[in-house]
Amino acid sequence: MRVLTWNLWWRFGDWRQRQAAILAVLRAERADVCGLQEVWATPGANQAAILAAELGMHWAYAPSPAPRRWRERGGEPDAEVGNAVLSRWPIGEPAIGALPGPDGRTVLFARVDAPGGPVPFFTTHLDSAPAGSAVRVEQVAAVARFVAQHTIQDHPAVLTGDCNAEPDSDELRLLGGRLTAPAAEGLVLVDAWRYTGGADPGHTWDARNPHARAFGLPSCRIDYVLVEPPHGSRGSVKRVWVAGNVPIDGLWPSDHAAVVAELRD
Repeated sequence: MRVLTWNLWWRFGDWRQRQAAILAVLRAERADVCGLQEVWATPGANQAAILAAELGMHWAYAPSPAPRRWRERGGEPDAEVGNAVLSRWPIGEPAIGALPGPDGRTVLFARVDAPGGPVPFFTTHLDSAPAGSAVRVEQVAAVARFVAQHTIQDHPAVLTGDCNAEPDSDELRLLGGRLTAPAAEGLVLVDAWRYTGGADPGHTWDARNPHARAFGLPSCRIDYVLVEPPHGSRGSVKRVWVAGNVPIDGLWPSDHAAVVAELRD
């Protein structure tokens, strides 16, 4: 099973032109399940629905209850922002968890009815303030509790998302539950990059990308696929890589790169 996580940068920049580049990357990567952040929706359209229709996938969408910051920054008073899941297989029992903090962040659960059995799949987007570690720590505690409430015994939980935090941060250590006491009792989530990323730093926030460079922050990895330890062979990580990290026809698809991981289903 191939899973992907990607922040699509809402309707910022040349978003109409970027849509084609985003679709090109998703087609090339052939992910079975995608966790997407900063997905836009308007009264007449939904980016997740558009991508799903183009790719022949199922979809679920969780709008932010407080999209004001995106609307004001982008000058889009009627547009929503949220998280979404695209799946090659049917999605059952989607659920949304609210996260603490000022910007209406959420975590979305989708039970993916894969051929080998249901997979508990999650995607989230944490606070983006460079000095927002304390808020993100509160948010990952809420995410961990939500994941623990929606696990499925037959397959490890798969959590994807833009955590806006580097691998050695307090928030990632807490979310992982191995280098400190887990936020939800017994829940351990392992960064898939640690299995097969090797010496590659896996930068998803890349200063080569002009969309990211404009913020003045150094290259780093802040987007993740995290997986519970495997149940037998199910959920074990075979490969992991970065995608969407080069321009397509001269245009970078997003300010973030994607992370793709192959798991044994």
